[in-house]
Amino acid sequence: MKLKLIIHEAEEGGFWAEVPSIPGCATQGDDLKELIANIYDAVEGCLSIDMDTIKLKKTDTVMELAI
Repeated sequence: MKLKLIIHEAEEGGFWAEVPSIPGCATQGDDLKELIANIYDAVEGCLSIDMDTIKLKKTDTVMELAI
């Protein structure tokens, strides 16, 4: 899967980025290297779900989709 990021220079220094296709998914970093590392964590966190809180019926199937 490929996601587009919008990278902004922060007024206080460093950078911040947002992922428009995932509302609310954003992070920051002191430099571009740190920002890129942080964006992976941010996307993973925004897309993760806690399966323990989802009620499934015996007839339901859980699948993962790789795009």
